[in-house]
Amino acid sequence: MIKFGPSGNSESFYEAGFEHTEDSARFVKERGLDCFEYSFGRGVRMSEGKAISIGEAFQKEGVELSVHAPYFINFGNPDDEMAAKSYGYVLDSAKALKAMQGTRCVFHPAAQGKEERERVVERTLDRLKILRDYLYLNGYEGIKFCPETMGKIAQIGTVEEIVRFCEVDAIYTPCVDFGHVNARGQGCLKTTADYKNLLEFMLERLGFERMKHFHVHFSKIMYGAKGEIKHLTFADDVYGPEFEPLAEALADLKLEPYIVSESAGTQAEDARAMKNIYEKVASGTRG
Repeated sequence: MIKFGPSGNSESFYEAGFEHTEDSARFVKERGLDCFEYSFGRGVRMSEGKAISIGEAFQKEGVELSVHAPYFINFGNPDDEMAAKSYGYVLDSAKALKAMQGTRCVFHPAAQGKEERERVVERTLDRLKILRDYLYLNGYEGIKFCPETMGKIAQIGTVEEIVRFCEVDAIYTPCVDFGHVNARGQGCLKTTADYKNLLEFMLERLGFERMKHFHVHFSKIMYGAKGEIKHLTFADDVYGPEFEPLAEALADLKLEPYIVSESAGTQAEDARAMKNIYEKVASGTRG
């Protein structure tokens, strides 16, 4: 089954008087949602005890956990010493995720910098092979590691690049941020066919089994000439993308991803809205 949930806690979580991540499990479950993404965006600073406590709370509610590794990961960095830190950020995230009994770790692959793009992509591929070896050596083969499509032109992470990264090894599963894809493509995702063309390309390269339970980030995103500017909410009617055409594409292709809402402050509400839309589409009551 497709799982829906928020990235982090929405404004309504705090307005309801909650403070702790353990409370998020019940908050999410009571809204009919199925998963939750915890962000280590600014670094992995969680004790093992806290990770275990969070994991137990989510296990009790039957809500699945994923984490987002630190935002400053860059496997394209020409400096080997700096790249070594990126290995550490992913491994630290995986260690915490395992203690939390989670299943997925999302990470940003690389930034282009001032070099020729293909050179940086090739370096990133080489580093992801090294990362793969570290992950297996540390016993993390049961976790899906998800390189993410990126929203700024200067970032490495087109759909094609993410597919190449995932072809390195089965331990990598794509994280497709459709808001990022739309921002990078200047509003390229409008119709069900737009989504299906993208997904069919990935299916052809990675196969149905690799793609069936891929990872999704979804939000409407403001963009400019250089790509992503900022995340919006579903109330936006200017930038998009819209979720219903994606729901139709997923139903038609029989794909069952984790879909994580990254809306700005309304993550839980917009995750629930997506679940409602998908259920309507899947039941054949479109429109």
